[in-house]
Amino acid sequence: MIKVESSQMAMELEDKYGAHNYHPLPVVLAKGQSVFMWDVEGKKYYDFLSAYSAVNQGHCHPKIVKALIEQAQTLELTSRAFYNNVLGSYEKFITEFFGYQRVLPMNTGAEGDETALKLTRKWAYKVKGIPENQAKIICCQNNFHGRTITVISMSTDPDARNDFGPFTPGFITIPYNDLPALEKALEDPHVAGFLVEPIQGEAGVFVPDEGYLKKAYDLCKAKNVLFIADEVQTGIARTGRLLACDWEGVKPDVLILGKALSGGVCPISAVLADDPVMMTIKPGEHGSTFGGNPIAAKVAMAALEVIRDEKLAENAQKMGILFRGQLEKIHSPLIELIRGKGLLNATVIKPFNGKTAWDVCLKMRDNGLLAKPTHDHIIRFAPPLVINEEQILDAVGIIRRSLEELA
Repeated sequence: MIKVESSQMAMELEDKYGAHNYHPLPVVLAKGQSVFMWDVEGKKYYDFLSAYSAVNQGHCHPKIVKALIEQAQTLELTSRAFYNNVLGSYEKFITEFFGYQRVLPMNTGAEGDETALKLTRKWAYKVKGIPENQAKIICCQNNFHGRTITVISMSTDPDARNDFGPFTPGFITIPYNDLPALEKALEDPHVAGFLVEPIQGEAGVFVPDEGYLKKAYDLCKAKNVLFIADEVQTGIARTGRLLACDWEGVKPDVLILGKALSGGVCPISAVLADDPVMMTIKPGEHGSTFGGNPIAAKVAMAALEVIRDEKLAENAQKMGILFRGQLEKIHSPLIELIRGKGLLNATVIKPFNGKTAWDVCLKMRDNGLLAKPTHDHIIRFAPPLVINEEQILDAVGIIRRSLEELA
């Protein structure tokens, strides 16, 4: 094994031996604890990305890490060819935690979305009575549900789609936050489901109008169409509620979770639904070797207990209001707009003197805070939900200083 002795060495190794499918910020991280990370040379940073909201509970949370280690030393994997002594307890725990009858455990968010799509199609044929191979699913422009072939078939992002066709059929794409467009699309009797992010994260933390989710849910119910919520990024307390849908009292027919379901220590995702939807899937029709493995089951229970016991949804709500309020006091020609909910926030950057969102992120890195642009001109700010008031104020000071130095 090569010993990485510097950040430059680590970046050169990745560049030479790895696929060039990411464009990381030039910083090489070696340690994380709570809201902080340290690079190879020992410099300390605030983490304001949280691995795209996978580390809501903070880096290396002791309870989550303990659950991982203890289970890894006992039994790591059986596959679903056999029962194990942990999965049933986890299934009971998570279904009661979120108020559903059934869960189908998977590993990644993209797998969760694929699972939800398959469940919706199976329900369409077995329950709703749509003719075979005629089911359609409505999705939204500027969505992000992962990068599998079927998921990018729903995407409107050229980077996700170019040179990856042919694409999976069966999707109707409408504008996000547009109820008349949804109502029109629902007139098609072959529509089985509406897949939506309660807040579009990758699109730049685009928060829909108040009432959009509830009205969309009601429109779906009137047409016997499943309301499918992708809460992979917005779920697990990120927006100031356990689920972003909770803000409008909506219980999705199909709920997709991932990322912070693991506290960041291993890939875990889950799809939750009640019997009429979930029990359409029979043995052999869907699964995963690692889905529901004993380590994942123990880790997910610990991760959810941390969210509940440390009241992280409440903290996200309180700290989010403080953070946006402090950002709005920054008067910079680089800031065009601030938006968000809870601790899922974004700043739209207006180029100034040739400086862009990427330059802002580099300057913040220099000053001790890590964030990343999305779509070139938007910076997402999403620190771990354990962050406190003193740390928020200190971080805003770094953001302010970085903008002043650039402007």
